[in-house]
Amino acid sequence: MKKAIFILLSILCFSAISQNIKAPDFKLNTIDGKEIKLSDFKGKKVILNFWATWCPPCRAEIPDFVKFYNENKNKVEIIGIAVGSKKAEVEEIIKRYKITYPVCMSDKEIEKLYGPINAVPTSFIIDEKGYLKEKKIGIMTEEDLKGILK
Repeated sequence: MKKAIFILLSILCFSAISQNIKAPDFKLNTIDGKEIKLSDFKGKKVILNFWATWCPPCRAEIPDFVKFYNENKNKVEIIGIAVGSKKAEVEEIIKRYKITYPVCMSDKEIEKLYGPINAVPTSFIIDEKGYLKEKKIGIMTEEDLKGILK
């Protein structure tokens, strides 16, 4: 039954995304205290990456995110949103992986806006005009990230 509900929700989410739904705006503070809003990045593609420090696949995709961001930050913004994690652990991951894109702690409200977030990593691709274009559950590879620019 749970699997059927998950499949139905996934189909509904895909349908909503394929119908040009505006991505909900939000306001969060980065780990270093800077306030950011999705609307700050209008004109750029945005990847919202929901992840957790205790999640091996999340940690596995970080090096590709860092490399991709460093090479394409003039075209794409990545916002990491740590869920179910402690701030000190998030700071350790940022330092260990040399993350240069903004990382925020989930305020739970963002998980409601974009969720439910039932699995991590989960990433949302938002176009330059602020529309949801894709939801990806699972690891995003370097090839997946490059595909966003096309």
